[in-house]
Amino acid sequence: MIKECIVLAGGLGTRLRSAVPDLPKCMAPVAGKPFLQHVVDYLSGQGIEHFIFSLGYMHDVIESFLKEHYPNLSYTVVLEECPMGTGGAILLSAMQANGDDILIVNGDTLFAIDLESFSRFHVSHRADCTLALKPMTSFDRYGVVEIDKDHHILSFREKQFYEQGLINGGVYALHIASLQTTGLTGKFSFEKDYLEAYYPSQRMMGMVQDTYFIDIGIPEDFAKANKDFS
Repeated sequence: MIKECIVLAGGLGTRLRSAVPDLPKCMAPVAGKPFLQHVVDYLSGQGIEHFIFSLGYMHDVIESFLKEHYPNLSYTVVLEECPMGTGGAILLSAMQANGDDILIVNGDTLFAIDLESFSRFHVSHRADCTLALKPMTSFDRYGVVEIDKDHHILSFREKQFYEQGLINGGVYALHIASLQTTGLTGKFSFEKDYLEAYYPSQRMMGMVQDTYFIDIGIPEDFAKANKDFS
């Protein structure tokens, strides 16, 4: 199993600013705890042994929280001097990894997949990148990912209303060298500039897991998370 994980927690959280005006998005209180605490506790329970926190906006708040609440947690903090996009943040953070493959999650999303089977799938298929995909019905907030019968990614479709489809749940298993060999540098989007640009030429796979999923990026889902976790 892959036992290292990058947690992307450097975003500005502008869409959630009306509900949580003075905190980084991942620190928004959900059922009496910062959402990041729910994420870390889940990942630790799934066997993650080392965390790499990619931080930017209000990083001091997150660092203080980690020092106080997780004194025994094995983790590394990587700071963005300026916003680098999801791709730049992952590329920078991956330099701190010990292994060849690493898990990646978002600090404002919890997709409760089985990380052991996900890791095993990624490694056994020798994938460059594996996406955890969530089946969803009647939605317009997310794009759709199409896969073939062998789980290879066929396409990424734009956001619009879909009756049903598989969405990118924001959990990835990445063979680090596969991203490094693209030559992508500086500020770039992991989703647009890597996944959507390179899936025809790299071995990108999708694993479907129909488990609990919440993204607190908008006030409505932030309110839902508070109900779900209470």
